[in-house]
Amino acid sequence: MAATGPQSSPRGALCRQLLLTLLIFSLAGEACKRVIINVPSKLEADKMIGRANLKECLGSADLILSSDPNFRVLDDGSVYTTSAVVLSGEKRSFTIWLLDTRKQMQKEMTVLLEHQKKVLKKRHAKEPVLRRAKRRWAPIPCSMQENSLGPFPLLLQQVQSDAAQNYTIFYSISGHGVDQEPLNLFYIDRNTGNLYCTQPVDREEYDVFDLIAYASTADGYSADLPLPLPIRIEDENDNHPVFTKEIFNFEVLESSRLGTTVGVVSATDRDEPDTMHTRLKYSILEQTPKSPGLFSVHPSTGVITTVSHYLDREVVDKYSLIMKVQDMDGQYFGLTGTSTCIVTVKDANDNAPTFRQNAYEASVEENAFNVEILRIPIDDKDLINTANWRANFTILKGNENGHFKISTDKTTNEGVLFVVKPLNYEENRQVNLEIGISNEAPFTRDIPRVTAMNRALVTVHVRDQDEGPECNPAAQYVRIKENSEVGSRINGYQAYDPETKSSRGLRYKKLHDPKGWISIDETSGSIITSRALDREAITPQNGLYNITVLAIDQDSKSCTGTLVVTIEDVNDNPPEILQDYLTICKPKMGYSDILAVDPDEPEHGAPFYFSLSDTSSEVDRIWTLTRVNDTAARLSYRKNAEFQEYSIPITVKDRAGQSATKTLRVNLCDCTHPSQCRAASRSAGIILGKWAILAILLGIALLFSVLLTLVCGVFGTSKGKRFPEDLAQQNLIISNTEAPGDDRVCSANGFMTQTANNSSQGFCGTMGSGMKNGGQETIEMVKGGHQTLESCRGVGQHHTLDSCRGGHVETDNCRYTYSEWHNFTQPRLGEKLHLCNKNEDHIPSQDYVLTYNYEGKGSPAGSVGCCSEKQEEDGLDFLNNLEPKFITLAEACTKR
Repeated sequence: MAATGPQSSPRGALCRQLLLTLLIFSLAGEACKRVIINVPSKLEADKMIGRANLKECLGSADLILSSDPNFRVLDDGSVYTTSAVVLSGEKRSFTIWLLDTRKQMQKEMTVLLEHQKKVLKKRHAKEPVLRRAKRRWAPIPCSMQENSLGPFPLLLQQVQSDAAQNYTIFYSISGHGVDQEPLNLFYIDRNTGNLYCTQPVDREEYDVFDLIAYASTADGYSADLPLPLPIRIEDENDNHPVFTKEIFNFEVLESSRLGTTVGVVSATDRDEPDTMHTRLKYSILEQTPKSPGLFSVHPSTGVITTVSHYLDREVVDKYSLIMKVQDMDGQYFGLTGTSTCIVTVKDANDNAPTFRQNAYEASVEENAFNVEILRIPIDDKDLINTANWRANFTILKGNENGHFKISTDKTTNEGVLFVVKPLNYEENRQVNLEIGISNEAPFTRDIPRVTAMNRALVTVHVRDQDEGPECNPAAQYVRIKENSEVGSRINGYQAYDPETKSSRGLRYKKLHDPKGWISIDETSGSIITSRALDREAITPQNGLYNITVLAIDQDSKSCTGTLVVTIEDVNDNPPEILQDYLTICKPKMGYSDILAVDPDEPEHGAPFYFSLSDTSSEVDRIWTLTRVNDTAARLSYRKNAEFQEYSIPITVKDRAGQSATKTLRVNLCDCTHPSQCRAASRSAGIILGKWAILAILLGIALLFSVLLTLVCGVFGTSKGKRFPEDLAQQNLIISNTEAPGDDRVCSANGFMTQTANNSSQGFCGTMGSGMKNGGQETIEMVKGGHQTLESCRGVGQHHTLDSCRGGHVETDNCRYTYSEWHNFTQPRLGEKLHLCNKNEDHIPSQDYVLTYNYEGKGSPAGSVGCCSEKQEEDGLDFLNNLEPKFITLAEACTKR
């Protein structure tokens, strides 16, 4: 299958005709292979009819001409009609000239147009369909000029299938522009295969349409495979180039060198890339202010650079450039666009600060300091409140003693001169200063070094002032031996009058003396020891003792100085052993080291000499002392030493013979680590504090009150019978009754007596309430033994009679034996019981009632006095039914 079609209208026909005329007669060409194109008898204008392969003939041709003005040839070899053509014969030919103007070469190609008349034959329905699967259509590439003026519908080309030679073929197309957006832009004549466009097309919207052509018979059978049919839209220069920004803002330093890049402008063009329509060129149309050209722009890249070194921010700080961009490589007929570029000139430190005058004068009183004496204004043309404008002042000469300081006022940029150290009129009545100035920012390299710093002279006049005494030097030193005799006189602090350089007429006063060791003579300033000096008592112990002294002249003006007393050491302190108590684990530790110190100076201290002070046979037999170093000795024991605590007196002597003896307690213990032995000794030797002792005494007093209450109750019911004589050798009744009717008795010899059931239960027994003799309850106790009260203690340190079982028991935790307790309490209890049955006149009374503390309203306990008003026959039955308050009291009395 072949396809033919027209192209857009010719351009520059007249120019081409002139070139053709000139070249035909000046160049001799070489013929190439002939090209045959099948065309219909009638050709429309601006239609493509075929394509010639120009590259095979002359690929370097830059000029293509046609000998027939009715036809034109494009660069890609496409042949278009320039006007409507009617072929009178079956054949027509013309020549294509290919010229390479640079190499002066020319070649010719003959184009033969043949007219063939074809008759379309309708295929019978029963005839077989011819299918050619291995052959595809080969259409001529088709293009269309954008924004074409028509007339529409515009014939693009003709599609023909090879099967049309034998069958009646119907054509159809699909794709974008047909059945897809934009719809109905293209259509094809189903009988002839002519492809038409219905309206103009914008290439910037659609640059190519990929159509699919179909060839089929009347009954719907495909005569050929579908044919891709691309329609390329040729670009027209219909879009102006546009800058990417309406306003470009750039900055450039005023001290920039030639060729410094200021910025880059850029523009875009919607036309086809890599064509003359999008080949842009940049230029500067106008510069404001209209000074000599300072900037240039690269025509292709849009880079703006400086072309002059006359940029001066102090003259012009901002420039406005009107930028132009033009396509068609800047040709006069190309489309253009404009934009504005603002170039701001940045400040550089190209102006040195200058003093307004070369010399300044100022005055100040002597002894004044931290006062402002002069302000120095300057000028600087650089940008205000920047590092290029702010000034740094420096005193170059005249301030070797550090009396002056100069700083910058951040607001006014003035130099402010201060006196920071008092001046002395007698020493110097006038001071000459040289002041220099520079900026915070460094100067540009174009600024000469000579002008980098300006200089000015300042003369400062010192005014005289009546001043007081001068304490110079502020610290003066004297030496005194420690333990010197009280009243010793030593030269003290000396001040002087700066006017007369003399100390006459000055009075001295002590302001501060930490220990009160020194007094000062008011007239001469000499010091007198009022107490013995102790070098070891001062802090820090560096041997220096500071005294503050005030010197006063006749006008009551004063100065203050320090008298530094160096206290010389004497050997007044013996060495001292640091340890008081040592623990040595035998046999794991064979010795222990002893350390000693001496607060005196080293010449009165180590080396120390250790020795055993006690030469008794026991100490020498067990302990030995050997030297370790200058300040330590090693105490060792012999193998026959027993485990116990030893008291060992040890004498230590310094190099000057000063000695001291200390008794060292050494615990030789059976342990693996000294901490174990110390823990055991602490548990064995607990020392009660005052509050613990007070608590024990209160507990004992409470126990006495309970026993006294019980005994008084017994004698009250028996109408004044005296305490049984045999009870004096018995133990006390522990009245911690656990339940009604049970009174437990603790025996000292480990036996128990119980008359209720005549059964023995070990150490403690139970007395039932049925033990009566003639209506009176009796108490039987066993004599003898030395069991202590504290041995009647159960688990958890709670006293119960059951915990006292098991016969004869002896415990180390009991602090008193029965006999000791009996000897202490028996005479006192007898006296208390005797006085209990008497009234205020010491006359025996049977119904004397004792007043006890109020137990609360409605207390069920009632009165428990020894002369109770209860007239019951069995007076001790109330003990079997004690209320909870008294049970708690009974339990507390039995606790340790």
